[in-house]
Amino acid sequence: MKASDLFVKCLENEGVEYIFGIPGEENLDLLESLRTSSIKLILTRHEQGAGFMAATYGRLTGKTGVCLATLGPGATNFVTCAAYALLGGMPVLFITGQKPIKKSKQGQFQILDIVRMMKPLTKFSKQIVNGNTIPYLVRESFRVAEAEKPGSVHLELPEDIAAEETDRRPFATTEVVSPRASWTAIQRAVEIIEQARRPLLLIASGANRNETHEELKNFIDTTGLYFCTTQMGKGVIDERHPKFLGTAALSDSDYLHCAIKRSDLIINVGHDVTEKPPFYMDETGRLKVIHVSFYPAQMDDIYFPQHEVIGCLKTNIQKLTQKIKVSDHWDFDYFRRVKVDIDLNVYHTVHKDTFPNSPQRIVSEVREVLDSRAILSLDNGTYKIWFARNYRAYEPKTMLLDNALATMGAGLPVAIAAKLLEPDRQVLAICGDGGFMMNSQEMETAVRLKLHLIVIILRDNAYGMIKWKQAGGGFSDFGLDFGNPDFVKYAESYGAKGHRISKNGELKSVLSHCLKAPAVHLIEVPIDYSENEKVLLEELKKKTCLI
Repeated sequence: MKASDLFVKCLENEGVEYIFGIPGEENLDLLESLRTSSIKLILTRHEQGAGFMAATYGRLTGKTGVCLATLGPGATNFVTCAAYALLGGMPVLFITGQKPIKKSKQGQFQILDIVRMMKPLTKFSKQIVNGNTIPYLVRESFRVAEAEKPGSVHLELPEDIAAEETDRRPFATTEVVSPRASWTAIQRAVEIIEQARRPLLLIASGANRNETHEELKNFIDTTGLYFCTTQMGKGVIDERHPKFLGTAALSDSDYLHCAIKRSDLIINVGHDVTEKPPFYMDETGRLKVIHVSFYPAQMDDIYFPQHEVIGCLKTNIQKLTQKIKVSDHWDFDYFRRVKVDIDLNVYHTVHKDTFPNSPQRIVSEVREVLDSRAILSLDNGTYKIWFARNYRAYEPKTMLLDNALATMGAGLPVAIAAKLLEPDRQVLAICGDGGFMMNSQEMETAVRLKLHLIVIILRDNAYGMIKWKQAGGGFSDFGLDFGNPDFVKYAESYGAKGHRISKNGELKSVLSHCLKAPAVHLIEVPIDYSENEKVLLEELKKKTCLI
């Protein structure tokens, strides 16, 4: 068969359902092979959108997402997405085309060393130089992409290699069973936990990635330990749980950090140092940390755990639960009092009757309208802090945010992929006006796919996060304001429905309407970020932690 046919058969053999991307002339053999394949091609309006969608497929399913671009500028547009997947732990195969490598047709036109470019941004990057090597290279790509820590891989398929004849067949897929920690490591962890005075459980991104919610809930309910999460660990346990102390949306100084600072042991499940740190360790050794993850801790100046439990998270948490005994030595009185303060100041705040609305009010109204299984996709901006901090996630993988690369422009493509995979669930993208415009062209993709999708744009006519940091650093207000299109007309130009919020209370009713009316909806919501200073700085500086 033709090598491009073999390539597609290898992808089918791996269970690939979708390829997101924009083909070029160097991909035409592969495109023709896809035409009769069971794999569905999702044509996007920018390669970056395709990369974010493929990463989201990997994030939600645990299987490798796949995206496609041509050589040169198509391939370079994958750079941000490859980094996004690598840091975020999302398995993705990036496929790029290339000019013929055996005989040049056009000299060096459009030719860059894409394999070398992708090496620092992926776990594996190779050019296919012979059609007979396709089976092992595809199998190896998927194996590497899905192995802990998951991430991005890259294959370059030159057009002359794609057109070659080959008699090879796909390799059989294999399932790797993760190793388990030794009983010695488990027993030592149990001893440390039982000897602690105020142990605290922290749930991070790896736990959200590996379906550990049942085991962790059983561990919490068995021991009575209080828990908190990182931003990417939100939703592993229903955040209405009576032992939940909140999300570390800030690195320090929030109400949650009162509990962290009073704790003498953090049981850190699934933490990755690429995620913005939820706490800082120091050399005094006052705060002990047990690192529970699939892979050993990556040490740095603020993270150097004293004990590690390495291997399959589900199995190791089950072992810990079996071995541990509730200790009379534990004292959770302070955590109970902190929880009262957190619930009052974070989750049950009184919203001012002003317009434009505060971030807290917007978060509260969104949570009130969405059901428990709704998926929220967050772009990056100041509002991400507010949603991570004030929004309660009820189920795993229902808040899709990026706290690793933390790139703008991902919110809309991520929501499109989520809705494609979960057509029966409510899916809502929350974007700033800056981030939305970076990939707003994917509105056409959503309309073409006939998705029932809602996009909320929080408009402040500026790069608000940097503007806030600029003011906080004592710098002059300069260089961060911009204009915006008429977002309602902009949505309608794509065939979507446009809505604009112009008074208090309107967001709830408009959002409720959009959830019941199948279409792509865009809701423009003006936002007042003055609460950043009042709450995240002034209020938190006044707290004493002497509860």
